[in-house]
Formats: sequence, structure tokens, C-alpha cells
Amino acid sequence: MKDVKIEFRKPMYPVNPELMDYLEKNHRLTNIRFYYDDLLRFSDYMPVHDKEGKDTLWLNVYYPEFEHAEIEANLNKIYTLLHSDGDVDVLPFLKVDSIHFCTFGNSKPFRIRVRNILNDNYTNFYIKKADASRIYGLELEEILSPNRINFLLYKDTLIEEHILGIPGDVFIEKHLDLCSPQEKAQIAKEFVKFNERCLIGLLGDMRSYNYVVIPAHDFDQVVYRIRPIDFDQQCYEGNLKIYLPQYFKENKKMVEMVYDRLKPNSIEQYRKEVRSAIAKRASTDGRLPHLLEIMKRDEISKPEHVEELKAGLHKLTYSIQFKKCQSMGEILESGLNFVIRNYNNSNVR
Repeated sequence: MKDVKIEFRKPMYPVNPELMDYLEKNHRLTNIRFYYDDLLRFSDYMPVHDKEGKDTLWLNVYYPEFEHAEIEANLNKIYTLLHSDGDVDVLPFLKVDSIHFCTFGNSKPFRIRVRNILNDNYTNFYIKKADASRIYGLELEEILSPNRINFLLYKDTLIEEHILGIPGDVFIEKHLDLCSPQEKAQIAKEFVKFNERCLIGLLGDMRSYNYVVIPAHDFDQVVYRIRPIDFDQQCYEGNLKIYLPQYFKENKKMVEMVYDRLKPNSIEQYRKEVRSAIAKRASTDGRLPHLLEIMKRDEISKPEHVEELKAGLHKLTYSIQFKKCQSMGEILESGLNFVIRNYNNSNVR
């Protein structure tokens, strides 16, 4: 199995008026009047290290005293919009514990930690520069996957909730070997399903640090789920393997576990389960046709990537529909239609 890698950083794509209208219709817009650029005015910073003293690539940033109070007030309001529909009654009990900035990756996010002083619980959220690709990825995750995600947009500023879980690279390094054989088989099943969802939804670059593993206790066992946390590479790359987590070297231990713990017919069965679930969601969610119409007219990739990807999918599926595609949105729609047709044909008696 040859590993794949992403050679160049993806450009940021603007949010067009049609997508803005869609987001407003689906209650994704806010009028908080706070910009990503407001957070760039920090005056000092310190590297953030983990419990073992390793550099996390995040910076703890600080602001002049006269600006800090205004920034904190706005961040607390954003917290209430994400988590309590803008309930201002909780504002006196909120405090911004930290603001972290990451220069690694495309979005260069700020991570905000807000603490409720009544119970000492804290919640993280992120503020990023808006990118159309990422927004399409967030919406598709909401529509096509079993996961729900909350985000808001103000002009060119994107606000995302934090997704709870153990980062995939941390899980593989520190937790995977401690799992029981039964747990490893269950994680292998989830990785197969995750791999299939990424391919169908054209979500790329799911290296181990771009997804989380979520353990949940269920009676006498622990059940694991895998979900993405980075949607930057939605419908952009031309190489089909970029949309398959199995081809990234960072996921090698997961892939080995799949082949070690699962039989080929089980792997195919889990892939079918994912296709069935996505076909049902795609056929019944009224938001999807509207979103796809906007995507089809939007430029979110390079023409050469579109040509490469549609050729790769035609070779994989033998579906002539991919050859007719002129945009990433059309490729995604053709892929979903292919999944839906196969699902419907398999249920014909």
C-alpha cells in the first residue's frame, strides 16, 4: 500500500452570496459583529506545551489590557450563541480562561476556552477565517453523517464548536495497544465505516490528527466512534486516495488492525451499511438538494483537480456520469446518486 501525501496548501475560497443565503435560511448566520482579525491584535504570546512538555504548536496569546475586556465580552456572547441561544443571563458567570492561536494548517484557528465560574466547567470553541470548502464540509457532515455539529458565520468569520474526543494520533500512540481484542475489532469496524463515509462525502486529508476517537460506555463494554474534526479538504484534491484515510501513513496501525481483526466479507458488509445509511439521509434531508445546487456552481477547486478526480471515480465505479461532471459539486452529486441508485436496486424484490 503506497502512502499518499498532500503537496501544497489549499487556497481559501470565499463564501458566495448563494451560500450565504443558504446559511441564513438554515440559521447559521449571526450578527455578533466580531471578526477573526480582531483576535490577531495580540501583543504577546507563549508556546503551549502538553503535560509531557512537548510543544503543541499552539500559542497562548495576550492582549493589551484596554482591549482584553472588550474581546472577552464578545467571546462570552459568542459562547452563549453557540450553547444557549444567546441567553444573556449567564454572561456574568462566564470567564475566558485562555485564547490559543495555531499557525499550523490552513485555517490558523483561535481556540477559546470559556469557564463557568459557578461550577468551574469549561468549554472550547474555535474562531477561524471563513472558507467555503470548510463550510460545505461542515454542512455535509451534519446532513450525511450520524454526527451533529454546530457552527455560526459572521461575514468572513467562522465560529465552530469543539468536537469532544481523543485525537486520533494520541489514541493510536497511547490507547490503542491497551484495548482488548474485542475493542480492537470494534474500532476496526468503525475505521472501515469512517473510511467509507469520507470517500462518499469527498472529505479529504483524514490523517490521524484530523479526526477524534470517542469512547462511550455501554453497559459492560466501551463502544468507540470516529468522527472528523477538520473539514478544510472538502472536495478539493484530485487524487482519489486523499479521500480514503486508509492511504495515509499516520493511519497505518488502524489499517493493519482492520486486516488483522476483520474478514473481507465483514469489511464489505460494514461498507454496505454506511452506503445504506448515507442513501437514506441523502434521500430524505431537504437541505441537501439546495446545498448541492450551490456547490455545483461554486468554484472550490482547480480545474485539473476536477478532471483527475472524475477520472479516478469513473475508473472505480464504471459510472459514465462522472465523465460528464464539470465541478466538484457535480462530482459529489454524481457520487451520492450512484450510492442511492445501488441502494434502491438492492432493495428491489
